[in-house]
Amino acid sequence: MAAAPAVAQVQPFPTTFTTREINTNGTTLHVRVGGSGPAVILLHGYGETGDMWAPLAVELARDHRVIVPDLRGLGLSERPAGGYDKKTQGADIAGVLDALHVGQVDLVTHDIGNMVGFSFAAENRARVRHFVLMDAPIPGVGPWEEILKNPLLWHFRFGGPDMERLVAGRERIYLDRFWNEFSATPAKFSEASRQHYAQLYALPGAMHAGFAQFAAFDQDAIDDRAFLATGKLTMPVLAIGGAKSFGTTMAVVMRSAATNVTEAVVPDSGHWLMEEQPAATVKLVRDFLDTGK
Repeated sequence: MAAAPAVAQVQPFPTTFTTREINTNGTTLHVRVGGSGPAVILLHGYGETGDMWAPLAVELARDHRVIVPDLRGLGLSERPAGGYDKKTQGADIAGVLDALHVGQVDLVTHDIGNMVGFSFAAENRARVRHFVLMDAPIPGVGPWEEILKNPLLWHFRFGGPDMERLVAGRERIYLDRFWNEFSATPAKFSEASRQHYAQLYALPGAMHAGFAQFAAFDQDAIDDRAFLATGKLTMPVLAIGGAKSFGTTMAVVMRSAATNVTEAVVPDSGHWLMEEQPAATVKLVRDFLDTGK
């Protein structure tokens, strides 16, 4: 897979970063690692890969060890037949950290990454120093049932063999819908980025794995409610929403799941915070992680 680079590159990671294929929890994740200092792991969401984090990784690598995996089934990670529930993927992340000999970590997540990160944090509470979540719900948490009624989220139930046949060879058309409709300003999700991610999602099995991420939501909701039955998260949490997307709802969700939540809303941004308002988003994350040092 690593021999098939995308035709147009998003912002590259610094040359000081290395890439590793890490065996974890029955699969293999493609992981970028750079910098030194306290560890921070960045988890991407659907429609992107770990490549989305390059601007934040550059900033944090000044004084952190930055770890950026592609999630199970996405990007250049292996695409196993199963394991797309977020509890299993949280264990994937624990395995990556174990392989890198990392104990405590700061956790920064977006979209599906929020859900994987929540499962990891819920099962490894003492291991997470700070938790930053960006612009996506958590299955089973807070106003989840109301969120599911939003017609813009029809893709949560879109999947299966016939749907895969419909999008085969048309991955760019399908993904443009997300990049356009979930942006405040679609042009800020650049053509180069669209080409880059569309080629990665056109790799064999990639769309199947993407649909599997959504198909697992019912099980994720069961697992997340079970996590919360043992108590809310207590580490400091920053809940960031795009003003033209999740907005303050991100904090509403997390106040249902954590006791120490700071709310932030990024102006003039939709869902794609790192593309639409990278400087403002990076500053919010940096300032939050710097607190308490």
